[in-house]
Amino acid sequence: MCGIAGIIYADRQRPVDPAILKAMGDSIAHRGPDAEGFWIEPGVGLAHRRLSIIDLEGGKQPLGNEDGSIQVVFNGEIYNFQSLRRELELRGHRFQTHSDTEILVHLYEEMGDRLVDRLRGMFTFALWDRSQRRLVLARDRLGLKPLYVYRDAEKLIFGSELKAILAYPNISRQVDPVALEGYLAFGMVSGDRSIFQRIEKLQPAHVLTVTAEDLTCIPRRYWQLRIEPADRLTVDEWEEAIRSKVDETARLHLIADVPVGAFLSGGIDSSIIVALTAGATRGPLQTFSIGFAEERFSELPYAREIASRFGTKHTEQIVTPDAVSLLDELTHFYDEPFADSSAIPTYLVSRLASQHVKVVLSGDGGDEAFGGYARYAHDLKESAVRRWLPAWFRRAALGPVARVWPKADWLPRPLRAKTSLTNLALDAGSAYANTMTLCRQPLRRRLMALDLAAGLNGHAPEQLLWESYATAPPDDALAGMMAADVATVLPDDFLVKVDRASMA
Repeated sequence: MCGIAGIIYADRQRPVDPAILKAMGDSIAHRGPDAEGFWIEPGVGLAHRRLSIIDLEGGKQPLGNEDGSIQVVFNGEIYNFQSLRRELELRGHRFQTHSDTEILVHLYEEMGDRLVDRLRGMFTFALWDRSQRRLVLARDRLGLKPLYVYRDAEKLIFGSELKAILAYPNISRQVDPVALEGYLAFGMVSGDRSIFQRIEKLQPAHVLTVTAEDLTCIPRRYWQLRIEPADRLTVDEWEEAIRSKVDETARLHLIADVPVGAFLSGGIDSSIIVALTAGATRGPLQTFSIGFAEERFSELPYAREIASRFGTKHTEQIVTPDAVSLLDELTHFYDEPFADSSAIPTYLVSRLASQHVKVVLSGDGGDEAFGGYARYAHDLKESAVRRWLPAWFRRAALGPVARVWPKADWLPRPLRAKTSLTNLALDAGSAYANTMTLCRQPLRRRLMALDLAAGLNGHAPEQLLWESYATAPPDDALAGMMAADVATVLPDDFLVKVDRASMA
């Protein structure tokens, strides 16, 4: 929705160079083409690039509280801001705008950094508290919006994209070997790393409190996905509960002072979003689809059927072979290696939608929430076999067979005996990591320069996936896979792809 950036110096008297702060903001101008804003005092500078969605005239940033002692820059949208505003007004807070951003400064006055517990939305923000001389950085629960942080002995710099930090003079671009190996393993830079050393991502569901005097950083996780036994509901009761929650969520996403549209692939997730929102917009809902000339690869017929069924104003585009020329353009927006092949069509459909609307809804995350991936079904079958065969037999017999079995990655997953034999010889979490791995050892090390490989120090890129898989009950393989995806592929692949494409 917007772009944010900022600087905080350990020396409170050190002036912030407005030209540097502007360069940081300009580097992410594509995220907020409607307006720019800056706030500077000795030792601190905040920059904002705005894409106007709510309160088009009054919601300019940085935005402060009544006496200006608290300043905030915000990227995203708070969907429950109206109810929070009513609550804060009853407590005596005076609002100057109608924007969702202003909720943050007043809620912070009431709750400090615990304000994130009350927020329902997608967001990153940076809040400067002059009286406490501290900076609070926060990111939404699932990581829909990005935030990167650089720190050395003299300064802390943050930005919505890596390029905002790199716009500061003399920031090192030395490659992080751990991040590079993670990219080779999974096709994405995952966890709290970036491709550059000393620049980290603020993790989803985290608050980072920075003390200005010594740049001490205290991270706090404020939310954790809970995997608990399901309530004993009937199928009809589950259907009603899920429909009610999804319907409420979809309608909250329609709150905007500009036209809202939706991506429509014709699949289950995007079709549900369209079905729930088509009758709730002023005028026909605008939908957008990307397809291919080859019918066996194109889902356009399904998208057209859904668009016709719900009376949307539908726009579509065919991807042609020359779309590969966009790769150079995409590298500017991604800043670091990214290997999701759907980055091009996602960029194209976002560019198509941007010609008509400022906000689009998408169905990303539905498979992680409802277990929709085909790989889940296959791995569940492997889990059933794993329970039937003793562990000693799987390790002693199937492991050696898997090592000598020929690779056949070009075959459909059920026919790749090498992968299945390898998985059966492993525990469930390691098997799922093997399923998700694109490039395995020792090939990864052979691809890396010797000096980079030497910097790995035994790091395993699968560690985050193992840990998140283990948060599920040991006898619930489906929950383990879904938890692993929510912690890895969702924030570091799918949501990165949608954010960069839609903000380009």
